[in-house]
Amino acid sequence: MEIVRLAARGDGVTADGRFVLGAAVGDHVRFEGEVPIIIPGPGHVTPPCRHVPECGGCQLQHITDAAYADFVVERISRVLGEMMPADVAPVALSPARSRRRASLRAVRRGGVLSIGFNAEASHTIVDMQQCEVILPELFALIAPLRALLRVALPEGQGAGITLTATDSGVDVLLANVQAQTLKQIERLSAFAAAQDLARLCVEGADGVETVVEARQPMLAMGGVPVALPPAPFLQATREGEAALVAAVLAATTGAARVADLFCGLGTFALPLSARAKVLAADAAGPAVASLGAAARAHRRPIETAHRDLFRRPFTAAELAVFDAVVFDPPRAGATSQAAALAASKVATVVAVSCNPNTFARDAKLLVEGGYTLTRLWPVAQFRWSTHVELVAEFKR
Repeated sequence: MEIVRLAARGDGVTADGRFVLGAAVGDHVRFEGEVPIIIPGPGHVTPPCRHVPECGGCQLQHITDAAYADFVVERISRVLGEMMPADVAPVALSPARSRRRASLRAVRRGGVLSIGFNAEASHTIVDMQQCEVILPELFALIAPLRALLRVALPEGQGAGITLTATDSGVDVLLANVQAQTLKQIERLSAFAAAQDLARLCVEGADGVETVVEARQPMLAMGGVPVALPPAPFLQATREGEAALVAAVLAATTGAARVADLFCGLGTFALPLSARAKVLAADAAGPAVASLGAAARAHRRPIETAHRDLFRRPFTAAELAVFDAVVFDPPRAGATSQAAALAASKVATVVAVSCNPNTFARDAKLLVEGGYTLTRLWPVAQFRWSTHVELVAEFKR
């Protein structure tokens, strides 16, 4: 049987609806009982990582870049249906070894420290010996972290690790790692110094505590350096961020007054502020504070608002003063804010989404409110994963 498409979770699908892990479109499959034997087709390649298919970080290393781009567009078009616009930009695909933030897990059992991503649909950790997605400077920390946590973690205990590459160095957040005694603090401080970390923080029951800050972690957005709070939300790759920003700027051309809702640290607000007055709103207080401080220091025309947009979305009346509105909600989407936008008279609405399913739901509200989905930019910055992002332009 031939594989005719890929499912949303990356499995190959036969014409009669059977799912085959690790298959690509154009492969042929022979079943020996329930066991599929894959005969590779032209869209099938050998995965570059030794941890495929066990590691849950990548589901699609076995397909070509062209096949991956097709998957990204189809993933969006299948949920949008008739709303899918004719004007679709080429997929912006981030390169290998470009991810600048990673959330890993570690556990110590039997004196052995395992560190890495979870196995697919499992809590089992695939001990990372290779990674083709994260930046080399982040991967270089895996062995030193393994040595540190082998000593710092008690037997049977797990920890969370968040690595972020910033303009001033790597920022590390360790969850469930003790920094109470002098010995524990000295151990972590020595590790941070040896690895030349910008900052090392620990997170426990009392929140996040900075253990070492050699340099304030900074990241330039729209040419403006922004101070980063611990474990900040960032776009996964610089290339992905650049593609998203370029699309947002293209969709808001000519707008003099723009609202950036779910603004975070200012990924879009700061580039937009080079040519428009911007209102930037988000519920994440530390991120909004960092954005506000950066905007004031560099005299950017940005007004910030610390506001929960799920509980208190901007109303149609509040939105009336804007030429364009950009909204970039989390994976759950933004039903309440989308409904308010649908009721507004804003000429241009730009949706940035990391979940095609919730985007389709919010897009339906906008279309039912009188908007037309005119352009779409697919972005694949979580290379080889089924995680798809996009920017969409709606016009009234």
